[in-house]
Amino acid sequence: MKTLPLAVPHMTEVEAEEVFGWILDGEATDEEIARFLLAMTERSETAEEIAGAARALRARLVPVAGPDNAIDVCGTGGDGHHTLNVSTAVGLVVAACGIPVARHGNRAISSKAGVADTLEVLGLDMAAAGRTAEKTLAEIGICFLFAPNHHPAMGRIQPIRKKLGRRTIFNLMGPLSNPVGVKRQLIGIARPAYVPIYGDATARLGTVRTFIVSGDESLDELSLAGGNELADVTGNEFAMRRVDASMANLPSAPLEAIRGGDPAHNAQALRDLLDGWPSAYRDAVCLNAAAALIVAGAAEDWQSGAEMAAEAIDSGRARKLLQDWIALAR
Repeated sequence: MKTLPLAVPHMTEVEAEEVFGWILDGEATDEEIARFLLAMTERSETAEEIAGAARALRARLVPVAGPDNAIDVCGTGGDGHHTLNVSTAVGLVVAACGIPVARHGNRAISSKAGVADTLEVLGLDMAAAGRTAEKTLAEIGICFLFAPNHHPAMGRIQPIRKKLGRRTIFNLMGPLSNPVGVKRQLIGIARPAYVPIYGDATARLGTVRTFIVSGDESLDELSLAGGNELADVTGNEFAMRRVDASMANLPSAPLEAIRGGDPAHNAQALRDLLDGWPSAYRDAVCLNAAAALIVAGAAEDWQSGAEMAAEAIDSGRARKLLQDWIALAR
């Protein structure tokens, strides 16, 4: 067994890749890993450490073939707000706009209902969705990459994370380790002040274009309630911007308006959204979908992106896409 270094001193990118290789390969005890992760969280992870840890996870994943223009939309979780599944709905809406979506996610670790939990209630067989990921991505432009299927090295880490019950660097590593190897992403994180650090980490790994976003109230997606921090990452560089709902011609709304519940509650809210019901949830989805469509190169600005998203919902294409996905993933 390896002895993990003290987590208080910052590690270089190379050192972090090595240390997280030990962790993922089972060369440290559960107790030591838990202490190490908590210590890192307490003093905040650096861009170098996030990039190095993500490289270690990428080196051990099970890849999936996908189109070069595929995109992922996800949040790191751990924001504690227990909102409705915005990124799940955004994935469906963006795919209905013709952009392949390789959705990478997991069950809830610290929230009431993760993407996998909600999709199961809607009728998507998660085991079958995993087996047919390449097929559904190729045929209807969407797939769900259930993280445990593609990151076997995470098997012994998940119980540690669940026991800790709080975000750790693994929340930050996951979105940067998509099995399709997507080069365009919308990633929400739960710490506004951390957006430039995560933007730096993403730039170190390289991307065509990625938005790192965080609502001012520490929401791990673009918020309607106020302003948002955004790191616009292109290639190996990034620039910081401020974004709000008015840029997409959408109304503001308090966070309480998109508060979620258990998987059944969140699934019903998603059904209602896909049926065209107006709500703050719909507006939040359109705002975040606009960001994803800009990243994908399908929309020129926030307003046109939000309009594309609304049309994909109102036309019934997003609802039909979910139905087709459920039928195909068997």
